Amino acid sequence: MWCTLPGNAGRRRDLRPHPGQVSQVPVPRGGHVVVETWGEGPTVYLVHGWGGWRGQLGAFVEPLVAAGHQVVAFDAPGHGDSEPGGMGPGRGNLMEMIESFTAVADRFGAAHAVIAHSLGCTSASMVVHQGLDTQRLVLIAPNHDFVEITYDFAALLGFGERTRVPLQQDMEDFCERPLADFDLVPLGSDGSMPTTFVVHDRRDKETPYEVGSRIAQAWPGAVLHSTEGLGHQRILADADVIAAVVSQVTAPADDGALSTR
Repeated sequence: MWCTLPGNAGRRRDLRPHPGQVSQVPVPRGGHVVVETWGEGPTVYLVHGWGGWRGQLGAFVEPLVAAGHQVVAFDAPGHGDSEPGGMGPGRGNLMEMIESFTAVADRFGAAHAVIAHSLGCTSASMVVHQGLDTQRLVLIAPNHDFVEITYDFAALLGFGERTRVPLQQDMEDFCERPLADFDLVPLGSDGSMPTTFVVHDRRDKETPYEVGSRIAQAWPGAVLHSTEGLGHQRILADADVIAAVVSQVTAPADDGALSTR
């Protein structure tokens, strides 16, 4: 159940202005992921979240291409148009999301910027932290810590610590590391992450607004852009959000600190 992908319509929304060039990239655990590219120039990667797909971030394509960038978007295993991952159709996991982004980045090279949504914020941050060269990182509605999510999961399904603790242990065995290693706040609190722009809606019902606020406070140089009433999905289609993100991504590197709003 933990690894079963959600299937609500909002996650399948297609905001792409037009089809791009589609290709496939092999991933470590077998199979291929679908990659779509538009334009030419310094690369900007679009990284979707849990149960999402590349089309969700399609509203960023046109303005980024117009600004002289190549946009690269992909579907993680089991998501969108990509082949199922190692757990079969309709399921996925964070490790496959991280590995697929790494494989795509190995194919298309260093990034000018990475724009990620929801759980994609963790997978993108891990890939950047592990060595992907990029000047800018944008985290939209970043997810909360996984240990915290296991407690939410337990409350939702009505089980206690005798079930939750082994669940957490199973996940740590699968990932071969503690779940705390994926926590976003400590990941960039040492100043090792690139210039970061965090976007979060105050009424987000899927990932708490406080998560984005904590990241922006903890990561040196990070800035929080707050919205009101866009929620977790519509934030990806809002014209003001698109404009703010593109402005930060395309700003010259020597412009100094990001603007706050």
